[in-house]
Amino acid sequence: MSPRIAGAALVVVITLALVGCGGEGNDGDSGTTPRPDAAKRATTPAGNAPSAVPTTVIGEIKGPEGIVVTLASAVRDKGGFVTVSGTVANRGTKPYTPLTWRSKETEMKSQSSVSGASLIDQAGKKRYLVLRDTDGECLCTTGLVNIRPGETRSVFAQFPAPPAGVTDVDFQLPTMPSVRIRISG
Repeated sequence: MSPRIAGAALVVVITLALVGCGGEGNDGDSGTTPRPDAAKRATTPAGNAPSAVPTTVIGEIKGPEGIVVTLASAVRDKGGFVTVSGTVANRGTKPYTPLTWRSKETEMKSQSSVSGASLIDQAGKKRYLVLRDTDGECLCTTGLVNIRPGETRSVFAQFPAPPAGVTDVDFQLPTMPSVRIRISG
């Protein structure tokens, strides 16, 4: 199994575990907020199978043309990575392809991804970029083309983990405002 597929499978497992456990044991200090619309369903990129809308929100970014990125989790794992997961929703009236969210690297094969995302540790004055596999592909969502009005898609990006004492970071996507999120785990 390639590292990219293994990484993607790990993200799916973590996301499913977090969605299944969301909202329980919330002591008010976790930085998450229960979603009032948790029962709503969204379509997948194929448009034929429902996918769960996040039950918790650790951050939300509102961009141009009705695009909303909702972050559901930022999980630190024992391998030294942080995986940020959430959704991108098109609440506008026109299809949207976020080509500006990709990194500026010329060797990137996927031209429609969140490979340009970063985590910023303000206190430590460090920027953490999306990880790459051995083929140079990002460990992140790719294929973000033609997001239709009313459509919601899952997104994720995996980063090197900041030092253990760093729990609050800014999540950034190119051309979008940044949002402060809390790393769990």
